[in-house]
Amino acid sequence: MSHQVDMADTLSNAAEFSVSEIAQAVKRTVEDEFGHVRVRGEISGFRGQHSSGHAYFTLKDESAAIDAVVWKGNYAKLTFKPEEGLEVIATGRLTTFPRSSKYQIVIDNIEPAGAGALMALLEERKRKLAAEGLFARERKRALPYLPRVIGVITSPTGAVIRDILHRLADRFPSHVMVWPVRVQGDTCAAEVVNAIEGFNAMVPGGAMPRPDLLIVARGGGSIEDLWGFNEEAVVRAVAASGIPIISAVGHETDTTLIDYASDMRAPTPTAAAEAAVPVRAELVGYVDDLGGRQRQATRRVTATARDRLRAAVAGLPRAVDLVALQRQQLDHAASNLLGNLRHSVQSLRVRYARIDSKLSPRLLHGQRQEGSERLRNLSLRAETGLRKTVDRTRLTFDPRAGLLRTSVTRLVERRQSQLAGLGPKLSPAALKADLRHAHSMLAPLAARLRGGMASQMSESRAALTQSDKLLASLSYRSVLARGYAVIKDAEGNLVQQRANLSPGDAIAIEFADGDVGATIAGSPVIKKKPRPQSENDPQESLF
Repeated sequence: MSHQVDMADTLSNAAEFSVSEIAQAVKRTVEDEFGHVRVRGEISGFRGQHSSGHAYFTLKDESAAIDAVVWKGNYAKLTFKPEEGLEVIATGRLTTFPRSSKYQIVIDNIEPAGAGALMALLEERKRKLAAEGLFARERKRALPYLPRVIGVITSPTGAVIRDILHRLADRFPSHVMVWPVRVQGDTCAAEVVNAIEGFNAMVPGGAMPRPDLLIVARGGGSIEDLWGFNEEAVVRAVAASGIPIISAVGHETDTTLIDYASDMRAPTPTAAAEAAVPVRAELVGYVDDLGGRQRQATRRVTATARDRLRAAVAGLPRAVDLVALQRQQLDHAASNLLGNLRHSVQSLRVRYARIDSKLSPRLLHGQRQEGSERLRNLSLRAETGLRKTVDRTRLTFDPRAGLLRTSVTRLVERRQSQLAGLGPKLSPAALKADLRHAHSMLAPLAARLRGGMASQMSESRAALTQSDKLLASLSYRSVLARGYAVIKDAEGNLVQQRANLSPGDAIAIEFADGDVGATIAGSPVIKKKPRPQSENDPQESLF
C-alpha cells in the first residue's frame, strides 16, 4: 500500500510539457544528434514539383520509409533531379514536422546510388525519348558537303577545341564559330541548350553568319561527367535543331543520348572535324580529274562530230555538180540566143519589107482606084441585070413585081453599105496608121536586138582580147624575141636533141625576125659558158 502511495507522489511531482514543447524538444534532439546525413533509398511518390516550387516524396527500402522534401531554392541546383523509382543517395539533414509528429529529411543534394542506378535511369530515358521518335533514322539529315561556316559547342579552354581547329586547318580551312559552354557540372545542360538554340536563332546573311553545321564536343570522362549530355532538354534541343549536328562527346566507347538524336555521331572530336569537311587537296585533285575527263570527253565528242561531218560532206554532191546541168543549159541558151535574135529580126525585116512594099501610098491609091472602078462596074452590071430581070418579071409576073423590086433594092443597098465600110479602111490615113502601129511594135524589138548584139560583141571582143594576150604569153615567138632560136630539120620537124643531127644535115634556124638555112658540120661543139639566170625571167628557166 505504501509503495503505491510513493509512485503517485513521484508522478505528481514530474514536470508537465505541452505538445509543442515535446515536438520542439524532439526536433532539436533529432537535428542535434544526426545533423547532416547521407541516406540511401528508392524514391517513391514523386509527382513533380508542387505549385509552390518545393518537391515532396518518400525514400524507402525493404523495411522502412522516410519522408523527404527539397526546397525550391535547392531543387534548381540539383545535378540529378528526382525521378520515380530511382535509387539515390540523398544528402541532407534530419528534422521533424511537428504538425504531424513525423520526422523527415531535408535534401540538399541527390546522386544516383552507383553506376547501375545511372544506367537504369539512362535506359529508361532512352526508351521514353525513342518512343517519341526523337531517335528515328528518317529524322536525320545529310551533312553539307562543304560547309562555309562551322559552329563548335565546347569548352574554349580544353584540348578538344584545339584538336578540332587543327584538324580543320589541315583538311580544309573553314570559318569556325565557337560557343563556349561548360561541358560538365550543374549548368552544363542548360548552357548546351542555349548554345544550340542561339546558333539556330541566327539569321542567314546577317551580321553574324549562320553556321551550316554544328559540332557538340567534349573529351572523355565517367558517366557522371558526361551526364549533362544525357539530359532530356539537351536531347530535345539537338532533335529540334534546324542545323545538322555532329555529336562528338567522349571517347569512342562513350555513348550519350545526344548521339542518338544527332544527325551523325563521331567517335572523337578529331573524327568529327574529319567528317565535317573533305580534304582540300583530294578535292582539288578530284576536280582536276573531272576537268581532264571533261576535256577528253569534249575532244572525243568533237572528233566524232568532225568525222560525222566529213562523212556527211563526202556523201553530198559538189556544188559545181549541182549546177552543172543548169549551167550547161544556160550556156546553150546563151549561145542560141544571138542566132535566134538574128533570125527573129531577119524574119521581122522580111515581113516588114513585104508589108512595106504592099502598103506604099501610090500602090494603095492605085488599089483604091482599081477597087472603086470595079465597084462601079459591078454596080452598073448589077443595075443593068436587075432592070432586065425586073422587065422580064414584070412581063411574066406582074402581081409580084413590087415585092421583087423591093428585095433586090435591099440587096443592092446592103452590098453598097459593105463596100462603103471598106473604103475608110483602105484610105491613105488608115494605112499610115497601120504602118505607124507596126513600126511602134518593131521599134522595141530593134532596140533590144541592137543592145543584145552590142553586149554580145563587147563580150566576144573582150574574150578575143584575153585569148590573144594568153596566146602571146604562151607563144614561143616571145621567147625568140629575147635572143633564142628554133632549129628545124629539112622536113620542118622540130629538132630537140643534138643526137638527132648528123654532119651534113640541112637545117633551118628560125629567129625572131626570120629563118636562116644552115648545114651541120663535123667540128666539135663549142661549149658556151652558161648564162646566169635572171630572177625576174621565169620563162628563161623554162627554155
